Amino acid sequence: MNSVIDELDTLFRAAIRSAWDLDADPLIAISGNEKFGDYQSNAAMGLAKLLAEKTGQKTNPRAIAEKITANLHLGDLASAPPTIAGPGFINIRLNPQWLQKRLGQLAADANLGLHRAQHPQRVVVDYSGPNIAKEMHVGHLRSTIIGDAISRAIESQGHQVIRQNHIGDWGTQFGMLIAYLNMPNRESPVDYSVTVGGGAQSDQIVIRDLEDFYRKAKQKFDEDPVFADTARACVVRLQSGDESARNYWRGIVAGTRSHYEPLYDRLGVKLRQEHERGESFYNPFLADVVKELKDKRIAEESQGAIVVPVEGFEAPLIIEKTGGGYLYATTDLAAIRFRIQELKANRIIYTHDSRQAQHFAQVFATAKKAGWAEGVSLEYAPFGTMLGEDGKPFKTRSGGTVKLKELLDEAQQRALEVLERERPELPEDQKKSIAPMVGIGAVKYADLSKDRTSDYVFSWDQMLNFKGNSAPYLQYVYARIRSIFRKASLEFGRGSTSPTPPIILEAPAEIALAKQILRLNEVIDLVARELKPHHLAGYLYELAIRFSGFYENCPVLQSQEPTRSSRLALAELTARTMATGLDLLGIAQPEQM
Repeated sequence: MNSVIDELDTLFRAAIRSAWDLDADPLIAISGNEKFGDYQSNAAMGLAKLLAEKTGQKTNPRAIAEKITANLHLGDLASAPPTIAGPGFINIRLNPQWLQKRLGQLAADANLGLHRAQHPQRVVVDYSGPNIAKEMHVGHLRSTIIGDAISRAIESQGHQVIRQNHIGDWGTQFGMLIAYLNMPNRESPVDYSVTVGGGAQSDQIVIRDLEDFYRKAKQKFDEDPVFADTARACVVRLQSGDESARNYWRGIVAGTRSHYEPLYDRLGVKLRQEHERGESFYNPFLADVVKELKDKRIAEESQGAIVVPVEGFEAPLIIEKTGGGYLYATTDLAAIRFRIQELKANRIIYTHDSRQAQHFAQVFATAKKAGWAEGVSLEYAPFGTMLGEDGKPFKTRSGGTVKLKELLDEAQQRALEVLERERPELPEDQKKSIAPMVGIGAVKYADLSKDRTSDYVFSWDQMLNFKGNSAPYLQYVYARIRSIFRKASLEFGRGSTSPTPPIILEAPAEIALAKQILRLNEVIDLVARELKPHHLAGYLYELAIRFSGFYENCPVLQSQEPTRSSRLALAELTARTMATGLDLLGIAQPEQM
C-alpha cells in the first residue's frame, strides 16, 4: 500500500506535467506546523528557477503554486482545496472520511499496509564486527544495534538483506594464542577446557574468561623470548595451513563465538554464524586484489609499499606494507569485490565509528576506480561516541572498558528495581520475566532514538524513565492497550481473522492519532534512505503521545456502539503499529507492565 506521501507525489507530478509538461519532484513533506495542513509541497520555488532558465522569463513562485493547484486533482483525499502559504508552499489537509477508509484497509491487512519495493535489491549490511579472543564491550553496541535496525527497516520493504559480520579472526596475535594453549603448565588451567584433534569433541575450546586468556598470552609473549619465538613459529604454521594450528585456531574462534552469540540473543539482533565472514575468509584474495589494482595502474609503489593515491586526500591508501603484509584496507577492498561479484549486491552499507570516515572514503573511491562498483551504492553510516555523564567516553569507574555483558546485566537488574518501584502490584515472577525486555529495550532505544551521527550521554535515569521519551514508556503504552482488551475479555488481533469494525473518526484526538498511524510507511522509507533509525523512534514516541491524548479524551469501553467498536479497532491498530515499529528497532513488547 502506498504511503500518503507517495500518493500525493503521484498527484502533484501529474499536475506539474499538465501545467508545463515537466517531470519535476513536487517535494512532498509532512507539514512542519499542523495549523497549516498535514502535508505540503515545496516545489514552487525550484520550479520558478527551472522555468526561468528554460524560458528566460521570471515567474513568481506563488503564481507557480497557483497554477499547480489549478491542475491538481486530489479526489476525496483532501478535506478542502489546497491552500498556499508564504512564497508558494502548497498545503494539504487530509479528509477524515478518506482517513477512515485507509485505516480500515490497514486494519484488515496482516502486514499493516507496509509497501514492498517494486524493484527489490540485494543489500549487504556490514555491522557489529567483534574481535576473536576478546569480549565484546560497549564500543560494539552502536554498530550492532544500529546495523540491525537498518537491516530490519530495509528488509521490511521487501529487499533481500545479506547481513555480514566482519569478525577479526586473523593475524599475528593468533600465533601467541595458539602457543599459549599449547603450554603444558599454564598458570590457570581451570580457566580453559581444551580438546583438539580427533574424536567427537575435536576442535572444542571453551574459554571461560576471554580477557584473562588474551591478557596472559600477551604477557607471556612480552616477557618470555622463547615463548615469543614459539608464537611466531605458530603464526607461520597457521598461515601455511598446518592442520594442528588450524584446529587450535578454529577452536579459539568457536570458543569466542560462545561468548558473543548469547549477547546477540539478549540484544535480539539477527546475526548468526552463517553471517560471519571474517578477515580469514578474505585472506586468500588479498594478493589478487593488489595485483589487479597494480595491473589497472590504480596502485603504485611508494617507498617499498604499494599504495593507491586517492584524490582529495594527502596520504594515499596503503594496501601492502613495505616488505610485504596486508592491511585493513586490503581486506575491505577484497570484501567489497566479493560482495559485488559473488553476493551480487546492489547496495552495500557499513555501520562503523565516525573516526573511520577517511578510511571508507578512500576504500570506496578505490573500488569505484577499479570498476567494481558500477551501478552499486557504497554507503557509510557513521556513528558518534557513547559518553558518560561526565561528557567523556563511557568507561568503568576505574577507567576501564565496559564489557557489553556487564552492561546488559546491569540494565536488567536496574529495570527490575524500577519495576519493583513503579509496578509493585505485578507478581514477582512476572516482574522478573519483564525486566530483561525493559532493561535491554531501554539501552537500545536510548541509542537508537538519537541521531547516529552525534555523540550521546548514557544515563540510566533517562533511559529507564517510565514517563519520558524512553523504551519503557513506549512498552507501557503498548501494554496499556493490550490491557483494554483483557478487561473487556476481547481477543486482540481479531482484525486479521474477522471482519474489522468500521473506524469512525469524529473527535480531534481520533483524527490526530489516525494521521500518525498512516505515517509508518513514510518513516520506514526515511530510515531506509537516510540509514537513521532515530526517525522511527521519534515516530513511535509521537504515536504514544497521540494515543495517550486519545485515551484521555475519548472513552473506549464506556462508549456506546458503534463508537465503542470503532475506538477499540483504532486502539488495536495503534498497538499493532507500535509493535511493528518496536520490532523494527529490535525492542520487545511486553503484553503486561
